[in-house]
Amino acid sequence: MNIATRARPLGAVQRREWTAEMIAPSVDAGQGTRQSFVAAPFTLPAGSRPMLFISALGLYRAFVNGRRVGNDLLTPGWTCYDDRIAYQSYDISDLVHEGENRIEIWLGDGWYRSQMMWRHQMIVNCWGDRIAAIAEIVDRDALVLKSDGNWTSGLLPITRSGIYYGEDYDARLERLEDTGSVSLVGFETAKLVAHEAPPVRELEPLRPVEAWDDAEGRHIYDFGQNAGGYVRFTVRGAAGARLYVDHAEVLGPEKAFDNRNYRSARAALGYTLKGEGDEVYAPVFTFTGFRYARVAIEGEAEVLSIELVPISSIPQATGGFTCGDETVNRLVLNTLWSQRANFIEIPTDCPQRDERLGWTGDAQVFAGTACWLGDCQAFLKKYLRDVMHDQRDNGAVPHFSPDPTRLHPEAVEGDWAGSTGWGDAIVTIPWQLYLHYGDRAALEECFPAMLRWLDYLWSISDGPIIRPNSVWGSDGFTFGDWLQPVGDNRKPRPTIGDDCAATLYHFISTELAATIAGILGNDAEQKRLEARAADIRGAFAREYFSATGRLAHNDQTSYALAFLHDLVPAEHFEAAKAYFRKVIEDADYLIGTGFIGTPALLPALTRLGMDDVAEKVFLNRKVPGWLYQVEQGATTIWERWDALGPDGTIYDPEMNSYNHYAYGAVCQWLFEDVAGVRPLASAPGFARVMLEPSILPALGHVSMWHETGHGRIEAGWGIEDGRVSYVVTLPEGIEAIWPAAGQANLEIDGKPADGRQEEIVLRSGRHEIGFDIRGE
Repeated sequence: MNIATRARPLGAVQRREWTAEMIAPSVDAGQGTRQSFVAAPFTLPAGSRPMLFISALGLYRAFVNGRRVGNDLLTPGWTCYDDRIAYQSYDISDLVHEGENRIEIWLGDGWYRSQMMWRHQMIVNCWGDRIAAIAEIVDRDALVLKSDGNWTSGLLPITRSGIYYGEDYDARLERLEDTGSVSLVGFETAKLVAHEAPPVRELEPLRPVEAWDDAEGRHIYDFGQNAGGYVRFTVRGAAGARLYVDHAEVLGPEKAFDNRNYRSARAALGYTLKGEGDEVYAPVFTFTGFRYARVAIEGEAEVLSIELVPISSIPQATGGFTCGDETVNRLVLNTLWSQRANFIEIPTDCPQRDERLGWTGDAQVFAGTACWLGDCQAFLKKYLRDVMHDQRDNGAVPHFSPDPTRLHPEAVEGDWAGSTGWGDAIVTIPWQLYLHYGDRAALEECFPAMLRWLDYLWSISDGPIIRPNSVWGSDGFTFGDWLQPVGDNRKPRPTIGDDCAATLYHFISTELAATIAGILGNDAEQKRLEARAADIRGAFAREYFSATGRLAHNDQTSYALAFLHDLVPAEHFEAAKAYFRKVIEDADYLIGTGFIGTPALLPALTRLGMDDVAEKVFLNRKVPGWLYQVEQGATTIWERWDALGPDGTIYDPEMNSYNHYAYGAVCQWLFEDVAGVRPLASAPGFARVMLEPSILPALGHVSMWHETGHGRIEAGWGIEDGRVSYVVTLPEGIEAIWPAAGQANLEIDGKPADGRQEEIVLRSGRHEIGFDIRGE
């Protein structure tokens, strides 16, 4: 087992010198108990402009003179806490006055010590068992206050909280009393870095679209949208009356409230009234994923209002896509909502059940779509630093990061790292950051980790085919094409073509890393990796292609990845293309791919010129299919293609999330292939784009927009009388390439194109391109 990590540079993170101490409240009784605070007075002269620098072990929320500091949520955030912990900086000038002031720092268990993982591998006190805070108040350059042994502590009205647990709050205990002292915690302040990712913030609240009472008199509210966040309610009633709020993503048959898929995550709120007029409450140290809230009332109380408050690290959309099919438009919106709900500090798989982990496979297949829909540069770079810290000494990349199992190997069997398609995140995500933002620094920072990962893959290969082990925790284990719609394939059951998919990703990451080495000017590594990629290419052809050009497993994922990454030998190209078409036709145009095959399926088809097949696969309304989910009422992306039956029957709740963004990766295809705007590595960061739309007549018309570093790019097409009109608007700084070959009656801005040109270069401004559809 390899559980140690290797030291690495953190790159361009910001640090500061600290004189403060990390202090723990003496009243804290440990994980899962009543939460506590630390406090201190401080004095300021008139005209002060103080800054607060603050962090914590656990989560914190700070108050100065009883008023909340900032509006960030779940601070200091989630990192590999043994490596680095974020700190925040706030101007508190508007919260202070001349003379004596007071700061209180509320502390919660958070990711640091509340339950992580599911019931069979449950871990508590994951990164430590003591919550604590560190703070300094500085007025210009003068130190006003620092956390030290002179601070006091006390207990909060939050009687229990946890990421999976939810929160219990007793408003009768809101009068805080300094009943305890603090103790100094041994802590290296060099671990403190300025928050690397955007802060978690509230989005526009959602009001109920429907409400009703169940047979037991509990109030059920439908907010019309599945989201990651919490409820905020106003209640009036007698002191001691209690509200219990639990949550659900879906309703079963006959509108039955059903949250069995949360598994061991309680994900509920308990609120006890103080009985003093209208009382407003929202949780402080927790969140969950839900669309429905169920409120049970004990005693005399009335809910006056309630709303769902979505939260996210990426609250603002930077891209959009619409077309003539409203179910497709809803699919894009569902993907955006799944991204928002799962981009809370790190890219998680789901926001609701006893998991909510930063799965590397989910993140890497979705990274391209993520960068189209939101500004994810800082967010994903921060995540990559966690992944690099969790990388094992043998080069294996963790299945998820921050990785709770790394410090608690006794909780799991073997080492949860090293799966192809998951560990490749260390190569593919930096590449997306380079394409979308021109972030060469991300390539530089991650390149050593890429090499270690690729050397690990080579070490588990059979020169160079990877033959996966199906045992969790073993070297060579792979998730394969996770959740293919071919029956129950939870490990150790195989998915179709595990060996083929593993070897495909071995090639994909090796070839991509060779390209990255060239960009970084590392000629030696470029040559080494190019040679290795050539070896994998040759071995793949020998191992998996028959003499007739048929791939060994004859499955959609193998064909899609092989074609998309140019692994089909020239002598087999046309035959393999025919097999690819036939395997989809034989499936009645239903999807046969899982997590790693799905993002490749439609791009492979359209880039092979099989637009007709891609159109039928994409627009099918049956299960498995994207639009089946939409027509079943989904407002986010599901984990499983068959998460709900046509009659509303809920699939096995033991592994069934209704907010799981992976299959939303199809939106990258909508932007890059259907709308036809593709960033180019030759001029990254949208300095140059390729315009190459795939015209799918069933969509009617298409429109996209995206905010780049240069400004807003817009593009779209419509069809009239067999002729396509493609309109693109480019801001200053973006150059576009239109491949002119093979298009009938091509016109650029109303003028016939020069038939001798293979490519036409377009610069800033609005351009209209016309051509006959499919040569008509």
